Amino acid sequence: MSTATFIRQAAVFDGTRLLPAQDVLIHDGTIAAVAPALAVPPGDTVVDGSGKTLLPGLIDSHTHTTHAGQLRQSLVFGVTTELCMGGEPETSRRLRALARSRDDLADLRIATVGATAPHGHPNQLVEIGMLKPFPTVTGPEHADAFVADRVADGADHLKIFIEDGTVAGRPMPTMSDETVAALVTAAHERGLRTAAHTWTRSAVRQAIACGVDILAHPPSDGPSDQDLIEAVAAAGAIVVATLPPLAGMSNASPEFELAQDPRLRPYADPEWLAGLDRIHAIEPGKRMGPLGVRTSDAADAAVRMFRIGVPLLAGTDGTGGDHPTTHGISYHGELDLLVHAGLTPAEALTAATAAPAEAFGLDDRGRVAPGLRADLVLVNGSPLSDITALRDITAIWRRGIRVDRSAQIPVEELV
Repeated sequence: MSTATFIRQAAVFDGTRLLPAQDVLIHDGTIAAVAPALAVPPGDTVVDGSGKTLLPGLIDSHTHTTHAGQLRQSLVFGVTTELCMGGEPETSRRLRALARSRDDLADLRIATVGATAPHGHPNQLVEIGMLKPFPTVTGPEHADAFVADRVADGADHLKIFIEDGTVAGRPMPTMSDETVAALVTAAHERGLRTAAHTWTRSAVRQAIACGVDILAHPPSDGPSDQDLIEAVAAAGAIVVATLPPLAGMSNASPEFELAQDPRLRPYADPEWLAGLDRIHAIEPGKRMGPLGVRTSDAADAAVRMFRIGVPLLAGTDGTGGDHPTTHGISYHGELDLLVHAGLTPAEALTAATAAPAEAFGLDDRGRVAPGLRADLVLVNGSPLSDITALRDITAIWRRGIRVDRSAQIPVEELV
């Protein structure tokens, strides 16, 4: 469908900086022009941007996407791209294809099966029926074949699990340094970036020693010493904050407040809202088991890494289950937590837009600039002054098509 939209005199956060009072022209799914003053092409739909801020569509750098409803929920809260960090291959491929064919769902990139040791994390979820059995990696000699299978699955990046049981609350086998390094080498040879589950300091040390590109979590099992922070920077690694799931283990979970915000609540999944009440009634320490990790340690490590040059990305680890974190609405909690941890709103917004686009090689999005995809979010006020202004969304465009946030999509269309 040919579309032309003219956004008049909005402040523009282009992914790294604020441009005051710009005209923005969208044509055929891309950003055609950005300038302080443009002539309105005849016949264009004109949107008044005065008093508003236009931003790139948000990118969630850590999700686990299992059904199309999650992609819809992400989109209505301004997240136009999800980066899935592990899922069943056939489901992941189907969802990615569906997202590419529609403009009422967030776009999707997939990892398919993550690499782990036999009986390693997350095999405990197989044991309780939450996951189907999946292939594992027994040693470095099997790494190349494992990665080749993921490429055959259609993976856009490779997920590696480094988890000794701290997160799961019980000891678990992990892969050797040699195996992780072999996985990284095999992935890089095939053009895949690697992202590792690294919720502990020991996992971070193993990941950077083996050349992993992206830490899917900052360490949160205790305070990180400066040597570790500097080692991450020296390795050229990237870190995804993913603070909401940690906060979800306490009564300070941001979702409890987000669900009451009148700017967000009308678009929240009713089933999630009902489940949130049930989760809130669960004793915090029992929501996900005896996890020895803390939000404050993760936030401190992430910000300190960022301050010495480590690229920082925003992500939610959005899944479900016995914690409140979900797709879309939780992303606003992630950005709030980053600002409370010490980032400026502009730094948090870069972590949500330009930084993940660069980290994952998505060179067609993440900024407001001519020639890029018109994945855009328009909000009232200035989220660079108050990050919560990002919740007051007035319009979302996905590939130049304006999203009807209130539309109810029949379930059969999302299968």
